Amino acid sequence: MDNNDWLKQLLMIGVGTTSLAAEKIKEVSEQWVKEGKINPDQAKGIVDDLLQQIQSDQSTIQSQIERQIRNVLQDLGVPKQSEMDELRGRIDRLERQIRDLENKSWR
Repeated sequence: MDNNDWLKQLLMIGVGTTSLAAEKIKEVSEQWVKEGKINPDQAKGIVDDLLQQIQSDQSTIQSQIERQIRNVLQDLGVPKQSEMDELRGRIDRLERQIRDLENKSWR
């Protein structure tokens, strides 16, 4: 599996978790309104504040997750995409050189 696929899947899990948390926050605030613990304006304020906090924290968390995943992959010795591309280029050049040498020896 491609490293980027892992990262995307982890980030999608984070987005899904955030969506579930937001939904639960809304449900709890609606329940509190029904029970008379808070009024609808307070509920909207609470939900808006919490969602704003979640959204601002999400980008920080996403950056931290990306950095940690890169560190783990590096510790495991998984090459970066740029390193793989460089190696593919070197292999292509070597294959061309071998073909050129083979063609010269057949003449």
